[in-house]
Amino acid sequence: MTETTPGAERRTATAADRQLDPADAHACEQLARTLCIDGPDQVDNPAWVDRARDAWDELPLPLRRALRRFRRHSGPHGTLVIGGLPVGRATLPPTPAVPGSVQRRATVPAALLAMVACGLGEPLAYRAEKSGALVQDVVPVPGQESFHGNAGSAPLSFHSENGFHPHPPDYVVFLCLRADHDGTAGMRVAGIRRALPLLTPAGREALFAPEFITAPPPSFAPGASGAAPEPVSVLFGAADDPDIRMAQLVTTPLTPRAAAALAEFGRACEATARTLRLTPGDLVVLDNRVTVHGRTAFRPRYDGADRWLQRTYVTTDLRRSRDHRPDDGHVLAR
Repeated sequence: MTETTPGAERRTATAADRQLDPADAHACEQLARTLCIDGPDQVDNPAWVDRARDAWDELPLPLRRALRRFRRHSGPHGTLVIGGLPVGRATLPPTPAVPGSVQRRATVPAALLAMVACGLGEPLAYRAEKSGALVQDVVPVPGQESFHGNAGSAPLSFHSENGFHPHPPDYVVFLCLRADHDGTAGMRVAGIRRALPLLTPAGREALFAPEFITAPPPSFAPGASGAAPEPVSVLFGAADDPDIRMAQLVTTPLTPRAAAALAEFGRACEATARTLRLTPGDLVVLDNRVTVHGRTAFRPRYDGADRWLQRTYVTTDLRRSRDHRPDDGHVLAR
């Protein structure tokens, strides 16, 4: 694996932070294929997840090393992009174009996502979102262009994943199977480690106060949160390196100072954001604890060759959500 030469801060990133060597990419593909042809082939089958967890140890060392280092400290941007992973471009089926699309059957991309998830922690899903599938499609859906979620193609505002839930994912992992036709779709990422120095003392104080309510995102089934949400802070943890839980669309400030601070935080995110133009084989790992992400607009054609990402969530401590997971599985039922 080779690492790109660091340069000046880039507002738009068109290349991976690290590039997988062709020999290592081939080894990844061969290993992923063993998860597709031997034993159970259902991604959500616990036995298949067990096999993916064991297979992680056989991935090429440079890939495992990069992910381990990122797991220890996710760096100034809280984002890692590794290019050159195999996605079977020549044999990919048409891009799905239906609501709630997920990947239930083992494929090379799904196997890669599962192995990476098991290397970072454990895969996680939510019953109220995408029917609890561990590997989910992020694709444009006809008629949902303006939907503020993974099925839309309009701009998507900054958010951390599932901050309303008592057990949000620690990491969100994306794998690009297809880019959009025009090459304009961008994943926008902003990290608190870059944004924090831009906040005023008053803004920081307000963001650490429990003066905000975050509702479930539109991608969740209605009523997914159950009881009325309790007021929480947007920032929490260490004052000099805090965690985030915020979604611009569904986080509501409860006081005037909270509203001012949330707007200030949004401006700091805009000022420090990077836009990632993903190409097939790009793996993106977001530290959901310290980053927010969104999307630029793009124009789908619904011709079977539209932008196609696959996504999985990761928790570093599966045990802490045991009361939400029936039969000690990987899906949070509430």
